[in-house]
Amino acid sequence: MEKFVEILSDKQALVERSLTLVVEKIKTAISERGQCTLALAGGSTPKPLYEALSHQPLPWEKLQIFWGDERYVPPDHPDSNQGMARQAWLNHVPIPDSNIHPMPTEGNEPASDADKYEQELRQVFNVSGSEFPSFDVILLGMGDDGHTASLFPHTEALKVRDRCITVGNKDGQPRITFTAPLINQARCVMFLVAGASKQPALAQIFAPTASSEEYPSRLIQPQGELWWLLDQAAGEILK
Repeated sequence: MEKFVEILSDKQALVERSLTLVVEKIKTAISERGQCTLALAGGSTPKPLYEALSHQPLPWEKLQIFWGDERYVPPDHPDSNQGMARQAWLNHVPIPDSNIHPMPTEGNEPASDADKYEQELRQVFNVSGSEFPSFDVILLGMGDDGHTASLFPHTEALKVRDRCITVGNKDGQPRITFTAPLINQARCVMFLVAGASKQPALAQIFAPTASSEEYPSRLIQPQGELWWLLDQAAGEILK
């Protein structure tokens, strides 16, 4: 693993830096493998990144878009990660609909829908049962509690090692989420973290020893590159 930590002056600088990096990674993946597989994060921090990406002149037909986690709500719900990314970015570029792979969240059976998404992943990446797909880029956020994707502290999802997709749990509400082993198979994982409220969790995640049950972002140790892009307010504690 190669680890990079950058503290940017403010959230706008964080967005600009993440845009530069993501575009670079997309172009490299397409050059080397003919396409780019990209998993998106939800939340407020990546939204301006998606808006900026909508203005980039990229070969959209060569992108395959996934989500790292999703609330168990319809895509037109205000809390839908899919809905946010479509409104900010995907609806504004000529990307084929068959290249967009949202998590299914309308079947009232989260475990069954997690299975469906697992099968879709395996088909797109053409990997067998014991293998994990390797994403080119996985974007992640981090909550004040140190969670990432829908891997929340002290939940069963943290223990899943033999699946790509599982059911997360946030205060009794189901989510669908990538597992830690799937995230760790990626060529590039990029955390985008903003705000002073993230400092206590970051201190534990970057500590030499701490509990990954308590701070799940510590589980993320990808085989490729790990980028932590922080604004000044979040990163102050690491200086």
